[in-house]
Amino acid sequence: MTDCGCEKARLDLEEYLRNEVCKTEHAQIREHIESCPSCQGEALVASTLTEVVARACKESAPEELRDQVLAKLREAQVAAH
Repeated sequence: MTDCGCEKARLDLEEYLRNEVCKTEHAQIREHIESCPSCQGEALVASTLTEVVARACKESAPEELRDQVLAKLREAQVAAH
C-alpha cells in the first residue's frame, strides 16, 4: 500500500510552513495540501498556531510592569549579597 502524500506532508508541515524545504518538496507538499481536505485542515491549524506564537513573541510587557520586574530583580540581587 502506498501513501497518497499525507504522511510526507504531515512530517514536513512545519518546515514547509517556514519555507525550509527545497523548492521541489515545497511544490509537492503544496499540491498535496491543496488537493487533500484533511491535510488542508492540519495546515490551517499549524499556520494559525505559528502566526499566533510569532505575534505573541513580538509583544512586550507594558513599561510600568517591566520597571516593576527590574526593580524586584535589583532588590533580590542586593538582598543576596
